[in-house]
Amino acid sequence: MQFETLAIHAGRQVDLTTGAIAPPLYLSTTFEQDPDRGYEYTRTGNPNRAMLENCLAALEGGEVAIAFSSGSAATTSVLQALTPGDHVIAPNDAYTGTTAILQSLLQPWGLQVSFVDMTDLEAVQAAVQPNTRLLWIETPSNPMLKVTDIAAVAAIAHHTNALCVCDNTWATPLLQRPFELGADLIVHSTTKYLGGHSDLLGGAVIAKTDSEVAQRIRQIQAIGGAVPSPFDCWLLLRGIQSLPYRMRGHCDNASKLATWFSQQPQVSTVHYPGLAEHSGHAIAQKQMKDFGGMLSVQVGAGKEAAIALLSHLKIFCRATSLGGVESLIEHRATTEGPGTTTPDDLLRLSVGLEHIDDLIADLAYAFEQIG
Repeated sequence: MQFETLAIHAGRQVDLTTGAIAPPLYLSTTFEQDPDRGYEYTRTGNPNRAMLENCLAALEGGEVAIAFSSGSAATTSVLQALTPGDHVIAPNDAYTGTTAILQSLLQPWGLQVSFVDMTDLEAVQAAVQPNTRLLWIETPSNPMLKVTDIAAVAAIAHHTNALCVCDNTWATPLLQRPFELGADLIVHSTTKYLGGHSDLLGGAVIAKTDSEVAQRIRQIQAIGGAVPSPFDCWLLLRGIQSLPYRMRGHCDNASKLATWFSQQPQVSTVHYPGLAEHSGHAIAQKQMKDFGGMLSVQVGAGKEAAIALLSHLKIFCRATSLGGVESLIEHRATTEGPGTTTPDDLLRLSVGLEHIDDLIADLAYAFEQIG
């Protein structure tokens, strides 16, 4: 079955009681105890969540999906499935939330972490230790859009009997298929492109096989209770139906905008893997069907000019998050706060589905205002 068809039908069925095409919303926190129905309490299971998890597993080509209340909760669950004393290799340019989980929550708990440039395979190999149990990939990376060779890192992981986990939030299962490249687990912030409308919070872990690790993550979900609400599951399942067509629009607009930025004298660097001059372009061509809707630019005049630019934009909204139909922009170093390694002249853009001419005109006007 093709992806577009899966996005519309996976996990769904006509309601047997009423014949409703759209799934009902099951708000009940508790259920009549009947083993044949399979539900007793919404923390441990809910029909809306079951539909969503079946859909997510089908989209990524995995055996099982476990839904969470946020992308950070999903990430934490994967790392909590390890044991104190285990060693993790993670990107030195990972999403700041992932870095905070590793450094602030799990290193004090006993997890050992090495942060390396995951695009440097020699550095990845050199970081492997006898107790290495997991290699974390985020590609394209946030906010520098570095591209990691998933197949190569997965091979390093499996050679040392470690798990390979890929954060596929930015690429989505439409553009990138980590399981086909050797990943064992895939993580999503479903808040972003999968939801697609900036109106829900969620995360998910998808496992290639229903392994012992997957079962452990499911146990963490049930015991820890960081589960999405039935309504968030319902919204997410609805948002996924338009994912293939939304992503094509995001990619088309981002590609055109990246090309436009590369021609602007005020921009010193454009970070977008679809550009031939991008350092990860060849790998992105190999492992992605398209290059995504995210890009970052560095303003040559520096931090003050980059921040000043934001005040003159009318269509782009200055806001965090990404993946919605509307275009967002932010000064990423300010968002990340103290300790950030992001260049202070960098702006991160989530390119939406507005007409490209309007987006370019908005940015061109803002550049004119800052000189």
